[in-house]
Amino acid sequence: MAMLLLGLVLLVAQPRLLPSHPVTSRLDPGQQKLLRKAGSFQEDLGAVVTNGSTQRLPQTIIIGVRKGGTRALLEMLSLHPDVAAAENEVHFFDWEEHYRQGLGWYLSQMPVSSPHQLTVEKTPAYFTSPQVPERVYRMNPAVRLLLIVRDPSERVLSDYAQVLHNHVQKRKPFPPIEALLARGGRLNPDYKALNRSLYHAHLRAWLRFFPLRSIHLVDGDRLIRDPFPEMQKVERFLQLAPQINASNFYFNKTKGFYCLRDSGRDRCLHESKGRAHPRLDPELLRRLREYFHEPNKKFFKLVGRTFDWH
Repeated sequence: MAMLLLGLVLLVAQPRLLPSHPVTSRLDPGQQKLLRKAGSFQEDLGAVVTNGSTQRLPQTIIIGVRKGGTRALLEMLSLHPDVAAAENEVHFFDWEEHYRQGLGWYLSQMPVSSPHQLTVEKTPAYFTSPQVPERVYRMNPAVRLLLIVRDPSERVLSDYAQVLHNHVQKRKPFPPIEALLARGGRLNPDYKALNRSLYHAHLRAWLRFFPLRSIHLVDGDRLIRDPFPEMQKVERFLQLAPQINASNFYFNKTKGFYCLRDSGRDRCLHESKGRAHPRLDPELLRRLREYFHEPNKKFFKLVGRTFDWH
């Protein structure tokens, strides 16, 4: 009953998909009653605003990966006028205290969007959380998923740099990366940052519920070097009219990465982006890259394409 009610909410919330004549004319009395309940449910949440603008459950989710460039991807996608993006990571499907509050709470976290806009949220922890794929599928099996990946070795170093920075900000001690990365002369498989870079293992969990055609892979390394071509691919996958163009990006020599230009206004990602990686002993770095050699091959085979990684 709950899933049928949710489906009707989605139907009501996207008027561009409705036929010109009333849909209720084709529904039996029981279905019409459910449709009326769905409309009341959304109104009770305070979701309906004006002129068809409303809060909608996301039709697209950026599911990961952590430190793969998810914030950059969301900011660049937000350049498109037909995209309405949630500002913060919602953590609905991976945090039990949020998930227990139900889809009504999730809907309340979404931005107000007009009927022609696509609602997008990003929570990179979704990709590596085993319970999330089924939960997302139950919400909407037709949802489109964006997964941005980068060189897994570089992702590990970036992951460490972020956690180290967080500890320094709180004046808390944190061990050097060597102490976490290696144990007993070998790489430590229990180090969470290593596990997060085993893309093939986590993607298999998603492919149990979603076909590969529902998941678009964004090359995070290419997005940083030359964002426009990658964003063109994202637009095509999401079936958006081509609105993002090369003039929306300019290279900031001071920061060392691309910034955005939108309607004459320039903006860059937060200063925490592009943080310097820790220096790693060359031999340990070699072993780190070697560690991902076989997992990367499995990932390439799984997705039917290769990436230019070490």
